[in-house]
Amino acid sequence: MDVDEHAEELASALGVDKAEVKSDLENLVSYSVPIEEAKQSIRRKHGGDDGGGAAPTTKDVAEVTTEDGNVTVTVRVLSVGRRSIQYQGEEQVIREGELADATGKLSYTAWEDFGFEPGDSITVGNAGVREWDGEPELNIGQSSTVAVETTPVEVPYEIGGDTALVDLRSGDRGRNVEVRVLESEERAIDGRSGETTIRSGVVADETGRLPFTDWQARSELREGHAFRFEDVYVREFRGVPQVNLSEFTTITPLAREVEVDDDAPRMHVAEAVASGGLFDVELVGNVLEVRDGSGLIERCPDCGRVLQNGQCRVHGDVDGEDDMRVKAIVDDGTGTVTVILDRELTEDLYGGTMEDAMAAARDAMDKEVVADEIRETVVGHEFRVRGNLSVDDYGASVEASEFERSTEDPAARATALLTEVRP
Repeated sequence: MDVDEHAEELASALGVDKAEVKSDLENLVSYSVPIEEAKQSIRRKHGGDDGGGAAPTTKDVAEVTTEDGNVTVTVRVLSVGRRSIQYQGEEQVIREGELADATGKLSYTAWEDFGFEPGDSITVGNAGVREWDGEPELNIGQSSTVAVETTPVEVPYEIGGDTALVDLRSGDRGRNVEVRVLESEERAIDGRSGETTIRSGVVADETGRLPFTDWQARSELREGHAFRFEDVYVREFRGVPQVNLSEFTTITPLAREVEVDDDAPRMHVAEAVASGGLFDVELVGNVLEVRDGSGLIERCPDCGRVLQNGQCRVHGDVDGEDDMRVKAIVDDGTGTVTVILDRELTEDLYGGTMEDAMAAARDAMDKEVVADEIRETVVGHEFRVRGNLSVDDYGASVEASEFERSTEDPAARATALLTEVRP
């Protein structure tokens, strides 16, 4: 049943204008409010009873699916974060985080402050279920109930939200991290309320580094200082997780030093890809192929996209700007990634400047000679690559910051890999 059919059913039952009901329904659904909870809200608005649906089913967390309408679960609160959003034209504070029982865990959004804190055992009644990043999420709203349990719910998970940077994933809420600020700058952006000043940069801990944005632009977040951030949330930015600090994030200077490794964490390709995206990672593998579109290229002066036959797919026929790049397929035996080298790294690999490459192409009357020379240099050889890894519908790619021939013994590493994968 689509929104129009739900609206017609509701309007008939309540004796009100269908257009108004449909507008309210579409507005609520646009904010990911489950359809049954949205219908209950509209019934209350027009003075009708707010039943109208099936009784909630009591389930273990592992049994909750996106097909459920409303459920009742008895769980342990793992984390509680707060965030301010725009809802129906007004600012509203929501609570979000993770709940768990012995069978599993799932995220939640609470549209009211029900008073629970990390570590509490509670029974949540009549919670809606929506899909978030392909997984079920509890939607705890006005029609839900929350009761404190006197017997603790035992769970095999850490309580409180403390997380290492390497373990953060897009969609995490209510997390706490202890980090050192490596880069920090204040800048103005166009926000939802006009020009907004933010502070952004890079933070690091013993496990890795990630970009951050502080939407309050706090001046104390200076480079070289260590802090504990409590109640941050994580969103994807340019394909990698980004730590976001809101007005509810508390910042405490640390008395201890946060040790930061100048080297990026080394991973197998399959492990890195499974993470969904990493800001700074090191991979080692063999170059299988240098793809078409490598060597000398032209970019659109307006958007920077690579031109195809002098055409930008957004801006059409333009006068391109010369550039160089390499798109290489790297394989380490566990998986493959596309490694993208910018002009500087491509010039290093080519062994000459872009002007040298353009002169070689003119002499040969063929731009492909540059890419062919690079292929002869790298294909079949092992390289170490460092950079930011992103994963999307087109596969995994690394925007390289370093790319050099590996000096390691491949036989020794192959033996180590076999030791890992063999029982």
